[in-house]
Amino acid sequence: MDAVMLKIMSYAKKLVNADRASLFMVDSRTKELYARIFDIGREEHDVSHSSIVANRDIPGQKRSISDDRDCIRFPMDKGIAGYVATTGKTLNIIDAYSDDRFNRDIDQKTGYKTKTLLCMPIMIQGNVIGVVQMVNKKNGHFTKGDEESFETFAVYCGLALHHASLYDRIRRSEQKCKVALEVLSYHASCSDEEYERFKTSIIPNSIPDIELFEFSPWSVTNDMKPIYVLYMLLDLTNLDPANVNRFDRECLMRFVLTVRKNYRNVPYHNWSHAFSVAHAIYTVIKRTKHHYSPNECIALFVACLCHDLDHRGKTNAYMVKSSSTLASIYSTSTMERHHFNQTVTILQTENLNIFKHFSPKEYRQMLDEIRHCILATDLALFFENRPKLEKIVENNQFDWHNREHLLLVMGLSMTAADLCSSFKHWAVQRSNVSIIMEEFFQQGDEEKRRGIQPQSLMDRSLAHELPKNQVNFINNICLPCYSLIVRIVPETMPMLNGARDNLHRWQELADEQQQQQQEQQASSTAMSTSTSANEITDSSSITTHLSESS
Repeated sequence: MDAVMLKIMSYAKKLVNADRASLFMVDSRTKELYARIFDIGREEHDVSHSSIVANRDIPGQKRSISDDRDCIRFPMDKGIAGYVATTGKTLNIIDAYSDDRFNRDIDQKTGYKTKTLLCMPIMIQGNVIGVVQMVNKKNGHFTKGDEESFETFAVYCGLALHHASLYDRIRRSEQKCKVALEVLSYHASCSDEEYERFKTSIIPNSIPDIELFEFSPWSVTNDMKPIYVLYMLLDLTNLDPANVNRFDRECLMRFVLTVRKNYRNVPYHNWSHAFSVAHAIYTVIKRTKHHYSPNECIALFVACLCHDLDHRGKTNAYMVKSSSTLASIYSTSTMERHHFNQTVTILQTENLNIFKHFSPKEYRQMLDEIRHCILATDLALFFENRPKLEKIVENNQFDWHNREHLLLVMGLSMTAADLCSSFKHWAVQRSNVSIIMEEFFQQGDEEKRRGIQPQSLMDRSLAHELPKNQVNFINNICLPCYSLIVRIVPETMPMLNGARDNLHRWQELADEQQQQQQEQQASSTAMSTSTSANEITDSSSITTHLSESS
């Protein structure tokens, strides 16, 4: 910023042939003008070494510190510069001493005689952002031509200062972010103690049933989950002989432990969910005749493992309605974009980049595919992309070698894995549904506290509608997903069958609940009718009794 100020003052002096120049910037927050460098009587290369001299025309000036440099500040409504800043008008003063706004004190102290002044605002988008003051025209006084020349120059000065200010803010923000990332990476990365504890763990040669769709990842203890993840990840790296020596085991373990640490302790979208989704895609890769390349398999697995990093237990809709910071950063797929950003942050941390031995081209492609896969877990994108893929399949046009088709089926695979609890055994499915509903209810409770009416699915007072809601969820999301992926990868049929079995169970519960409600309504109606009949009988008896008495 100072470099731009120096150039402006130097060129301004040359433009109007002035002896000295001053540049004041507007502080809109404090309603003050301030200057660190002004009253320059030397060439530009000498300016940076000049000391700051108090402004000659402003009474009531004060010194302050800004960015570790001396700075003089004064109210915007004081002095000649203040008048120009508040009115946006140019002042061309032929005799400074005859103007009441001029402060003579500095001339008296320095022995410098101020005669003529040309003071002009610097504006951007209609707002005054600074004031340039030319002092003592070297040959006479400042003319109308000087004003017109400098008015044109001031337009470019405004743009230069505006962009210099933005650059300074960006640079400071980058430095702050760098410091914040250093702090966060220290606290968010797995500790050496954590790594040492798992370093001695033995990675099994095989794990019974882990490749089965029916396997329950929720049966694995938290301490064993990192071992299982490492087992699956190493297994996938062995799909391509070229990858055998490209993955460092210590780096992989630190990466897995760090991913685990960056999941929050929310009811459902936590480390256990990430583990289950990663296992689901591992099963698809191992049990089906897909055409994913070895690196695409790794991208899918890492994306599943990281797809809900730093999830807050709230939906995208809630983030937008609550005007969260994340929603202001990411206008669409808010949480999914944040999850990917967290993934990249981890990969960019020292000792955690599991792709460090990839070429730059391979690394970029890996990140692009991970990004695509994580964003695909946004159900809004699923509803948008499923019809596209379905149309391709129905027209018998699907081709694994077509990049667009490949990305669509990768996204579909991510959704299928993300919904994996819907095709597990009934006991596992029902347990997971109760957990995710608690997360939904917590969001609904928070929305009510904020005066927002939650969706019925998230309203704790409507918890009795769970069976009906699950029937709708499986019918409208799970079955369309699994029905489509089966047409492309037939070996995924256990996913579809499992979801259908659970739909049948939920439908039975919904039917039972509806029957009970109907019986209760019938009972209530019968009681109401009986009460009314008794009231009529009692009324008739009273009337008869009164008639007989009369």
